[in-house]
Amino acid sequence: MTRIVASTPGHAVPGHPVPEPVAAPGHSVTPEHEATQGHGGPGSERPAGQDGVTVHHGTPDHHGTPDHDGIPENDGATGAHGAPGTGESETTEESVDVLSPATLDLLPDPVVVTDATGTVEMFNLAASKVTGLAAGQAVGRHVTEVMPLLDERGNDWWECSRPSRELPRVTGQPERRLTYAGPVADHDFNVTARFTRAEGVLVRVAVCLRDTVSRERIERNRADLIATVAHELRSPLTSVKGFTATLLARWDRFTDEQKKLMLNTVNTDADRVTRLLTELLDVSRIDAGRVQIRKQIVDMRAAVRRVVEGKIAAGSAAAERFDVRMEGELPEMWVDPDKIDQVLHNLIDNALRHGAGTVTVVLSGTPTGAEVTVTDEGEGVPEANAIRVFAKFWRGASRGNGTGLGLYIAKALIESHGGTISVGRAPHGGAEFRFFLPAGGPVFG
Repeated sequence: MTRIVASTPGHAVPGHPVPEPVAAPGHSVTPEHEATQGHGGPGSERPAGQDGVTVHHGTPDHHGTPDHDGIPENDGATGAHGAPGTGESETTEESVDVLSPATLDLLPDPVVVTDATGTVEMFNLAASKVTGLAAGQAVGRHVTEVMPLLDERGNDWWECSRPSRELPRVTGQPERRLTYAGPVADHDFNVTARFTRAEGVLVRVAVCLRDTVSRERIERNRADLIATVAHELRSPLTSVKGFTATLLARWDRFTDEQKKLMLNTVNTDADRVTRLLTELLDVSRIDAGRVQIRKQIVDMRAAVRRVVEGKIAAGSAAAERFDVRMEGELPEMWVDPDKIDQVLHNLIDNALRHGAGTVTVVLSGTPTGAEVTVTDEGEGVPEANAIRVFAKFWRGASRGNGTGLGLYIAKALIESHGGTISVGRAPHGGAEFRFFLPAGGPVFG
C-alpha cells in the first residue's frame, strides 16, 4: 500500500489543537500525532520536522517503488534533504547532490564541481592526478587556485565565462580547448562546463576536462587519410590526363599498336581509381558500423576457384603461379557471397603484389566452419609488423601500387561474419594469411 504524505506548515503549539484533516472520498485519513506519538518518538515513520497527515489508498504510486513501509523512495511530497514541497529547483539540486565523491572518482576524466562563487565542492581522483592536489587540499579553495585554465590568449577562463554564468537561461558552455597552467608544465584539455540553476539562480558549476591526445590522433589520422587519398588519386589521374591529351593532339602520328598501348594504360589507371573509391566507401561503412551482411548458402570451393580463375583471366598472374587445394568436408556455409569474394580477392591480390613465387590457397573444412589459408614465397611479414598489417593504409616496405586498405577491409568483413583472421610466417617462407568462417545459419527478420 502506498502512502502520500501531505505536509502542513509549522508545528503544533500547546493549547492550540491541530485542525482535523478531511478525508477525500474513498480514502482513510490518520492524524500524524496519533500515528507517531509526537515528533521523533517511538513508532515515528518520518524524521522530526515533517508534520502532516498520511493519506492511504490502494493504488501504487507510479513515481517510485514502495519500500517496506509503503512510502515511495522518491516521494514527490518531500524535496532534497527532507525539505517539504516540490519544485524544479529542488529537483535540479537533488540531481547533483546524489553525486558523491566516490562516484566522481570512478570517472576517467578530471571533474571539478564548484558553487556559484567558484569555491570547489568536489574534486575527483582524476583531477588530483593532474594537479597533484588531494581532494581535501582542493575543496574549499577557489577553482582558479587549484585548476587554473587559460584560453588561447592567456586569459583566465573562469573570469571570461562570467557573463555566461550570469545569464539565467545559459545551461553550460560547449567544449573548447583550454590550457591547464600547472606548477611544473602546461597541458591542453578539451573543457566543457555545466551550470545548475535553481529558479534561474546559479547554484553549481561542473567542469569536465578531457585529454586532447585522442582528439589529436583522430585529426592526424584524418589528415593522413586526405594526404594518402590525394596521392593515390593524383598518380593515375595524371597518367590518364597525359595519355588522353597526347592521343587527342597527335592521333595521326601513332600506329594502332601505340594507340592500343596508351588506351590500355588509361583503362588500367581508371580501374585503379575506381578500386580506390570503392575501398574508401567500404572503409566509411566499416567505420560507421553500417556493414550489411546478407547470408545465404555458398559453395566455398566454387568461390575459391572462381576468384583464382578470375585473376588468371585478367592477366594478374599465370595459372602456373597458383596452387589451389581442397581438404576435408565442408559444412553448409551461410555467408555473404559478395563479401567473401571481396576477402579472397584482397588476400590473393596482396600475395601477388607483395609476395613472390607460388601463391597457395588451401580450403579446409572443419565441423563448425571453413578455414582458408593464402600463402606466398616472398619475404613475409616481420613479427613486429604483424599487428599493423590490418591497419588502414599500411603497405609495408615493398609498397607496390596498392592502397593499403585491402587487409583492413578483409579483417572487418571476416569479423562481421563472426570469424577471425591472422597473419604469420609460411612453412617455406613468405606470409601466411589464415581466416576462419563459422558455418552460421539463416538470418530471419
